[in-house]
Amino acid sequence: MVKTEKNLKEAFAGESQAYQRYLAFAQRAADEYKEGVYKLFQAVAESELIHARRHLGYLKGVQGTAENLQAAMAGEAFEFQTMYPKMMSEATEENAAGPKISFTQANEVEKVHHGLFKRALEDPDKFPAEDYFICNACGYISAKEPPDKCPVCGAVKKAFYKVISAKTR
Repeated sequence: MVKTEKNLKEAFAGESQAYQRYLAFAQRAADEYKEGVYKLFQAVAESELIHARRHLGYLKGVQGTAENLQAAMAGEAFEFQTMYPKMMSEATEENAAGPKISFTQANEVEKVHHGLFKRALEDPDKFPAEDYFICNACGYISAKEPPDKCPVCGAVKKAFYKVISAKTR
């Protein structure tokens, strides 16, 4: 199944990217007050998400909670220790100020993700169910309530939105 596994990985990546792209397209349609197109992109994005999850399932990409937390920590560590530092350096070399800021802020937020996963891994059974708030500017995550000012990008409190669980959507 070498070819099939390669194809599943490629399909997972493609469907995952399509999901994100369509969500961004939906937001643009909403910004332009095109409700019908917004709903269409939202629906197609959800469909792409189902495809991606099915492909990941066949890749055995989802394990038990402890294993998933370890995999998530490893992925976040790679991003803030290796991937983003390289990208930040290359953006500096090319005088790409906007992308450098994006990479730098993402790098800082990945450290927060890693810390949250690490804390959850300490005792997944007793990890508290908390509300989370996301900075719409940089992606910083705050538990319980949003800060007055984002510690990564400086955005104000109203730039944060509450994460709505899939069960309540």
